[in-house]
Amino acid sequence: MKSFSVKSLIISLVLLLGAGLALAMKPNHKIANDASKINLETLVPKQFGEWRIDEKIVPVVADPQQQEALDKIYNQILARTYVNAKGQRIMLSIAYGGDQGDSMQVHKPEVCYPAQGFQVLNTSQGTLPLEQSQETIPVKRLVASQGARTEPITYWTTVGDQVAVDGLKWKLAQLKYGLTGSIPDGLLFRVSSIDADEKRAFVLQERFVNDLIGALDSAGQVRLVGMLNKRNE
Repeated sequence: MKSFSVKSLIISLVLLLGAGLALAMKPNHKIANDASKINLETLVPKQFGEWRIDEKIVPVVADPQQQEALDKIYNQILARTYVNAKGQRIMLSIAYGGDQGDSMQVHKPEVCYPAQGFQVLNTSQGTLPLEQSQETIPVKRLVASQGARTEPITYWTTVGDQVAVDGLKWKLAQLKYGLTGSIPDGLLFRVSSIDADEKRAFVLQERFVNDLIGALDSAGQVRLVGMLNKRNE
């Protein structure tokens, strides 16, 4: 009986010590407070290259219940539709959150599209090459459909200054900041278009992203795509 009490006491002390250590190491410094404040409305040009804003078509709009959840995750959401001289349209959505800690994580298209009645078809991970800088953005591509509407989608997410579309990489990037006592900010960048030909749609989306990133200064580029690797590295 005595040995059992001692064993229980030791276990209790270890648990208390672990809880105290976890509390002491809990990240509490938001890196978003260190950098210059982001303003998506001014960061993303309304016209660049061959693209200009088209008010006729808007990206998928969240229902009130979803919007309430999104408001808890994101500080800013930018939704625009761009069109070029050929009448080709790209829907752009960027959602920025200053807190990408354990309780706040990006709301990915695989979740928000089905919630709006879409069926998510094939998904894949890949890279999107940036022509000017010879860098690549890790991206995820998927196709969503609803009735006669087919919408190929390209997106990526950032954690601090890193792109992480894979769940494990996202968590590792988050932990890297957590070990320094910091809470990273992050965003979700999504482009999509209505096109039954997904290959053609992804080529157009790649061109749009290149035109947009090329129109930004270096600080704006880092805000949207983080620190990237050269293609030959």
